[in-house]
Amino acid sequence: MNKALHALVYVFLALAATSLYFELQLNQKRALLTDRNRLQEDYLVKISKTIECEAPAKDQTFEIKKDDSAVEAKIVDSPDMRDLLEDYPASLEQTEIKRFNWDNMNDREALRRVYVVDAEGNPMMDGTQAMVRGSDEDKMLEKLFNAAMEQQKRLNTTRAALPELRAKLEEVTDELNKLKPEARQDKVTIVEKEEKINKLEGEKADLENQIVKIKGQIDDLNSEITSLKDEVNTAKEETEITKEELEKSQKLVDQLKKIIADQINTRGGQSADSAITQIPIGDKGKVVDVDNVAMFAIIELSDAAMKELKGEDLQKPLPHIELGVKRPGHKGDAGEFIGKIRLRQEVKGKNYIVGDILSAWTQDEVNVGDVVFSD
Repeated sequence: MNKALHALVYVFLALAATSLYFELQLNQKRALLTDRNRLQEDYLVKISKTIECEAPAKDQTFEIKKDDSAVEAKIVDSPDMRDLLEDYPASLEQTEIKRFNWDNMNDREALRRVYVVDAEGNPMMDGTQAMVRGSDEDKMLEKLFNAAMEQQKRLNTTRAALPELRAKLEEVTDELNKLKPEARQDKVTIVEKEEKINKLEGEKADLENQIVKIKGQIDDLNSEITSLKDEVNTAKEETEITKEELEKSQKLVDQLKKIIADQINTRGGQSADSAITQIPIGDKGKVVDVDNVAMFAIIELSDAAMKELKGEDLQKPLPHIELGVKRPGHKGDAGEFIGKIRLRQEVKGKNYIVGDILSAWTQDEVNVGDVVFSD
């Protein structure tokens, strides 16, 4: 008896273990079905948001009038016009069309009602199978399917309208391409004429300015003629004064020439009373007249240089020393250096000195304006 009980206990244990195993497997399948249903439900909600639940309004229209009259050199007040969008389905351009939205509790609950139920809430049987046709989920999916079919029809209609629209666009583009060369030529002609007009207007403005300037110049010339007549009368009076000054200057020049000639003929030695052989370094004066053939020059010394040569009271005899000659900015073999002059004779009461040009030192001809310096 005990053995039978032990055997029966072992059988119950085996059945319990088998039941537990099937329970675990069933729970796994139940979890798999639950996750699958949730995934399908979420994707149905997402897909529903992409399907339009209403048809676009049919009353929307567009119109594009194209000028069909020929391009000629004449003005057309009422050209022939053609509507390019006569057969164009304008309703296809609507974008803000209402779409399904099942992302709410009521619609999600309806999606979960797979079977048709009776008044008591029990699934109605169709033979041995529970009825699913006509359930809430079936109605919603059928509605979604029909809306998707309508949206696909509209998409196909759009695809069919695009080639027609492209053909019209090609037609208009061809016509435009034909007209553009003519328009470019017309524009070139217009630009050339505008440039010619602007040029003529500029020349006209220049001529008008020249006329104004010439009138002003005529007035100025008339004024100058009057002024010149007055100046001629004044010049006649000044000429007499100038003649007198020229006679005085000529007498001075004759005196200097006589002194120079006497010095050239005599070439006397240096005065024994002069003991000065050198004066301080620096510029002392400039050449005011020169004769490079006779090799002499007349130089004008500064007051300071005269005192260095003849003393503060200017009573000492002129020393016959040598001074250098330079020309600022000159670029010769010796730079600015031109040569040397030996002092020979002074002009009484003036800072003029007659000097001999020393040929041994000459680098270039001495010119009026050259600087005399002591080194």
